[in-house]
Amino acid sequence: MDGVEPYWIWLLVGLVLAGLEMVVPGVYLIWLALAAFVVAGMTFISAPALAMQVIAFVSLALIFAFSAKRWLGERPIISSDPLLNNRVGRLIGETAVVTAAIEGGSGRVRVGDSEWIARGPDVAAGERVRIAGSKGSELLVEPIALLGEGGAES
Repeated sequence: MDGVEPYWIWLLVGLVLAGLEMVVPGVYLIWLALAAFVVAGMTFISAPALAMQVIAFVSLALIFAFSAKRWLGERPIISSDPLLNNRVGRLIGETAVVTAAIEGGSGRVRVGDSEWIARGPDVAAGERVRIAGSKGSELLVEPIALLGEGGAES
């Protein structure tokens, strides 16, 4: 034996790729790791030439990656918090305080500890509004109807 057997190299490549999958965001390296593991098994059993090993690795990596893309596309993973990375979407339904009067359809509101550009009907500074939606990074707001206004008289 002149050195390390090729199947050990493929096994090591697979382990490194699987380890990187845990560190690097995305779900791509696991398919390359699976291809490396299959080539390691193939090399252990039949010891093909290096060119065949590389061709098998590339082919399997492409097959695994595209198969996974199709399979995951047909069966999307449903999140328990779909608005996790949508900061503006999480604000819909919340109340905000107008910091710069909304005049001519534009103003500023404070939500929590940050200020946002707001679009909506004219509202004076200091009034409370409800966030009804968003357009890009601008909040679409509507005034909060106070009890007694517009309602039945008692």
